[in-house]
Amino acid sequence: MKPSKHSSYVFILNISSIFRLFAVFVLSLLLVFILIGTLTSLKPGYRVASSTVNEAAKHFSSKQLYRMFLSDSQLLALNMPKTESFSISKIAFEMMTNVRFQDPRSLLGRELPGFDIFDSKILVAGEGSNYTNLPIESVPPDNSLKSSDPKTQNTDQINKAKDNNQDKHNKPSQTTKGKKRVYIYFTHTHESYLPYLKGVTDPNLAQHSKINVTKVGEKLKEDLEDRGIGAEADTTDVQKLLVKNGMTYSQSYQESREVVLSAMKADHDFQYFIDIHRDSRRRKDTTVTINGKPYAKIAFIIGGDNPNWEQNAKVAEDLHARLKKKYKDLSRGVIMKKGASTNGKFNQDLSNHSFLIEVGGVDNTFEEMYRTMDALADVFADYYWQAEKVNGNKTTTAAE
Repeated sequence: MKPSKHSSYVFILNISSIFRLFAVFVLSLLLVFILIGTLTSLKPGYRVASSTVNEAAKHFSSKQLYRMFLSDSQLLALNMPKTESFSISKIAFEMMTNVRFQDPRSLLGRELPGFDIFDSKILVAGEGSNYTNLPIESVPPDNSLKSSDPKTQNTDQINKAKDNNQDKHNKPSQTTKGKKRVYIYFTHTHESYLPYLKGVTDPNLAQHSKINVTKVGEKLKEDLEDRGIGAEADTTDVQKLLVKNGMTYSQSYQESREVVLSAMKADHDFQYFIDIHRDSRRRKDTTVTINGKPYAKIAFIIGGDNPNWEQNAKVAEDLHARLKKKYKDLSRGVIMKKGASTNGKFNQDLSNHSFLIEVGGVDNTFEEMYRTMDALADVFADYYWQAEKVNGNKTTTAAE
């Protein structure tokens, strides 16, 4: 029976249902406002920053993110390899516990006292480099800062080593016109080498006020200038300043920071800042033979607690790639250090063209390290002049 034109519809309104819907709506709005108010009133240190999101994203591989994006497209998902596993439970577990199955250090670092000192990240690995042979920062006893230097030996070989590695270069085709572009300094000024210290066998005691890492930096300065790049090697004795100011060895970077700031204020032409150190590892990890000659290996260290560390890492990664191409296996790679067990910045927040290098180890000789500095200056010059060309900075020729 069809309804007539005069038929009418009757709607029954349930007052209690309407009230419940309204109550749910109002409650939802209140919760939203409470959540927004809570998030905006948090102290800056507790807010969700971009770095937090970035850290969380590290738990996902590129393929896993790709699979998530294609979850709604079966056609595109067909191109994804079926062998790639994707486990939400695994990712959730890693995010909640910060324990990664593929990296046992993430668990052991919390259980073994002092183990977190090895919690560095290899950004670019050199040949043979892994988490078992990362550079180690020696920490001398507190009283060593005030103690006298140990007796030396083989010091006559130092000047000979410099003469043997004094390559003759033609007049550079381009120069920085007398401007100093590279600032070289030394946070741990007294880091020395066992072959030159009589009776010293402990790497932590390889300290000397004159026979030390500053000679390596002075050689790099000369090599850079031979290639037309003005440089300065600041041999300010940071360890001596620590004693003078009543500071401890752990405050070395705090003191060297003042040295760098003073240099930056005095000369605005500096573009690159290199802090030179020596590793405490033994010869097998810090030496390589290239064309029949031993070289001291080099490692680039980037401070991960610097918010702009990616820019410094980019410079180091480029230099590593150039070393790998011209001096195979000389570079141990680019390593990021951060956290409570290390300084984490290494003054690299002062410049986007700043990095720390570990040159050789406690067993290396100056002859080996001088060869390495010549190689580093070689690739750095290529990098520098290419960057100048890209940036459009005018340089001068030798004829000028």
